Amino acid sequence: MIKIPDYKKIKVIIDTDAACEADDPFAIVQALLSPKLIVKGIVAEHFNEEGSVQKSYKEIETILHAMGMSVPVLMGEERALSGCSTEAGTEGKESTEQTKVSEGIDFIIKEALAEEKIYILCQGAITNVAKAFRTCPEIKSRVTVIWIGTHGGGEVKAPFREFNAGNDITAANEVLTSGTDLWLVPSDVYTTITVGLAELKLKVYPYGEIGKHLYENMIDYNMSPNAGWTKGESWSLGDSPAIALALNPDCGKYVNEPAPYINEDTSSSIRPGNPVIRIYKNVDSRYILEDFFAKLQLNYPVN
Repeated sequence: MIKIPDYKKIKVIIDTDAACEADDPFAIVQALLSPKLIVKGIVAEHFNEEGSVQKSYKEIETILHAMGMSVPVLMGEERALSGCSTEAGTEGKESTEQTKVSEGIDFIIKEALAEEKIYILCQGAITNVAKAFRTCPEIKSRVTVIWIGTHGGGEVKAPFREFNAGNDITAANEVLTSGTDLWLVPSDVYTTITVGLAELKLKVYPYGEIGKHLYENMIDYNMSPNAGWTKGESWSLGDSPAIALALNPDCGKYVNEPAPYINEDTSSSIRPGNPVIRIYKNVDSRYILEDFFAKLQLNYPVN
């Protein structure tokens, strides 16, 4: 529907715990409908529950079927990296657990090595990226990672347990200290992408099988016991900034400062020597939401 010059397009991999809550599917759809983004593949991320990566994989396939689209879908790591340390002082050779890789890790590495630059858009725990970096450190300099996670830089108390970092703190700290080109979207930023369920009923539900799935999936989760922390008739599409910043890095204001160290309670602290990363302080929620609504409605018009 919308044309842009080929030289402005970028190649991306989406890494997503798609079945965890109800916001990941919105971000996936926005990415797939964006002509700037050449989606090379979607890697399923765990959410720290048994069988969760399989659930994410299934939800990704459901989304693609509803959209009538096809892109590679890969299984990521089944569990967090905790207990698989590679720090100095451990045994000289890697354990079997460390050297085994899922198809998703293999895919990330091959794509990163094949491209001059590729973006990895991370919408959950960052286990898959951390495992890919462990397996092939060479790719750290070949990717830009945009991650929805943590409570931000500096000394920051945890107002709540930050879900994405908390699902694999080991992986979080490994990626934060890796020296890769990392754009971080912390909790006080990603929680501002607020939308009402009434607005979703009006602007999403009528538009194709995928609109119906997005809305009904949101309502089903909102009615479940797992959603006790939500406000009732609103939601934060907190994963969508990962897509929006790939589309337009200037749709938010950021600072370049040392990466935080993530403590066990997901609070942030200063760790001398941590590399400088990009940390977003705000994003344009109007742009993010209206871009999604417009693309959905243009691609799946009501008959």
